[in-house]
Amino acid sequence: MQQGSVKSSRRGRRSTTMDGMPVTDMPWWRWRANVRSALHMLSDPVFHQDCWAAGAQGYGDVTDAVYRLVEDTWLDNWSADRYVGTIFRDAQEASLVDAAVLRTLRIMHQVGADAPVASYMENAGWPDAVHAAREAHVLMAANDGDDPDERPRSLDALELALRAV
Repeated sequence: MQQGSVKSSRRGRRSTTMDGMPVTDMPWWRWRANVRSALHMLSDPVFHQDCWAAGAQGYGDVTDAVYRLVEDTWLDNWSADRYVGTIFRDAQEASLVDAAVLRTLRIMHQVGADAPVASYMENAGWPDAVHAAREAHVLMAANDGDDPDERPRSLDALELALRAV
């Protein structure tokens, strides 16, 4: 058997970035990607109207975004500071994420987890939650070298990106 003709699955280099974000610089980059996706969706009022309120397929709903934000990270139980250096780059990112999580969860507890998007959007605290999510999203996107004003990706696109790396 000739070694030169054998093609190993280890030969090809795997991508070292996901949408420009270096996957090797944050140990828990998959969790970071989920948090960023949730914040991105929660922070975009045009997206809320065009996708969530319109019932567009492939983007989930507010509840899906909230769960993506807190499911793996348990940010509904403790501070994002716990993840500085693993999911979040610094204390500023963690602080902004904490503010977004708290504001969003407060609304979720008021309207109910499975409430229609209109219930969230009509809540008096929604603009503050959107603003907090926007601040966190913009900082994290900028820190990863991404354009914070791009339209949020579908959940299928997120899943493909998470599997591709």
